[in-house]
Amino acid sequence: MDYSQLAMDTALQLGAEYADIRIQNTHSEVIFIRNLSVKALNEGELFGYGIRVFKNGAWGFAHNNIFTSQAVQDTVKKAMIIALNSAKINKKHKLHLSPERSYKDKFKSPMQIDPFKISVKDKVDSLLEVSRTLLSYAPIKVVRSYVITEQNEKIFASSSGTYLDLKYTHITPMYSATAVTEKDTQSRSFNPGGRNAGWEYMEELDLLGNAPRVAEEAIMKVNAETLKEEKRRDLILDPANLSLTMHESVGHPTELDRVLGWEADYAGISFATPEKLGVFQYGSPIVNFLGDNLLPNGLATLGYDDDGVPGQKWYIIKDGILNEYGSTRDTIDFINGQLSRGCNRATYYFDFPINRIPNLYLEAGKKELSPSQLINDTEDGIIIEGQGSFSIDQHRVNFQFGGDLFWEIKNGKKTRMLKKVLYKSNNPEFWNSCDAICDQRYWKSWGVSNCGKGQPPQTGRMTHGAAPSRFRKIRVGGSQ
Repeated sequence: MDYSQLAMDTALQLGAEYADIRIQNTHSEVIFIRNLSVKALNEGELFGYGIRVFKNGAWGFAHNNIFTSQAVQDTVKKAMIIALNSAKINKKHKLHLSPERSYKDKFKSPMQIDPFKISVKDKVDSLLEVSRTLLSYAPIKVVRSYVITEQNEKIFASSSGTYLDLKYTHITPMYSATAVTEKDTQSRSFNPGGRNAGWEYMEELDLLGNAPRVAEEAIMKVNAETLKEEKRRDLILDPANLSLTMHESVGHPTELDRVLGWEADYAGISFATPEKLGVFQYGSPIVNFLGDNLLPNGLATLGYDDDGVPGQKWYIIKDGILNEYGSTRDTIDFINGQLSRGCNRATYYFDFPINRIPNLYLEAGKKELSPSQLINDTEDGIIIEGQGSFSIDQHRVNFQFGGDLFWEIKNGKKTRMLKKVLYKSNNPEFWNSCDAICDQRYWKSWGVSNCGKGQPPQTGRMTHGAAPSRFRKIRVGGSQ
């Protein structure tokens, strides 16, 4: 039985102006290890469908996991009732869907080795070997590691004639080593981020080969000094650290639903309101942010979004100026835009698609510049590697970030390691202080696998990236 066609036929017979269905099978696996003990080993599967109906400027959504003709028709009817009732409530701000042509296409994310064909024993053994290596260093008392793998197979069909067959697989690994002394406890992580790829990504990372460095740096960190005073210093941030900073201070503020005030409950609204488009100096002239849902191996590179809009590449910030947003078919009309940028995504079949951050990254510098040259050109600064704590206000303006590893720079030389360092700034001070970005040779991506948004909450995935970059005269100090 062609349930997708049945759903569309039923929706149109009921008077829907537009309808779509996502039939989605999600296969997931989580392995979590603490020291030499497996603490969690979960494998699961979700299989069902979600149906959207658009009528009188409002959406209705319903989902089911029963695959019979009657169940599909009943689910469409439920979605239609919700749409009609929503339209009665929201009379002043009717939604309009931007035009989009129909597509018949297939997409499959790159995968050389299917991770679900690798035995659980082999996966666990590889993580335990990392643990044994880290724990062989006496000050290392706690090791945590995990590998999260998920594979989605999705059929998307719409009443406008689109039919898509999509498949994508992503892997997110991480491990950390905690060093303990009589006076302090500090951790160092190996956290490369997630990627749309197969098990070949794990082999490429060389988890075991990096373990001695991680252990040694954790021990150095626990014995390092702290910054006593907060003062204006130059910052050199690595791609992983910048990925979290751009996620919170650029990615979320340029989600169009958040800009419009639709998203306020979960982490606030946005200062980057529509009157700033084309005029607001978000960053210095060398700051260029791309939305790129065509990025190879990107976590938001899915072929098409859940409106059936194909992946695209566009400037969100161009030469430092706020240029555009991440948009969907039902948000773009509110700023008089023409076409969606394809940022509507749901996590599972039972989730309603919402406006999400695309793959978003800081373009590499145009001039040849290496990290060592950047350090040599810095008199008084701090290098921050990896991610730590963060905090940002409800308008995405004022923020504070930490990191995973810190080095002091004096007179163009990297000197002592530090710990417990924080930097504080705001939009636009921070991005306007960026005066140097290393070139494309040093650009790296970092995949976010746990972006929370929505009520009820959903987990979004996208990839960020950057080359090491310098920010002048930022407030930097130590925490206790």
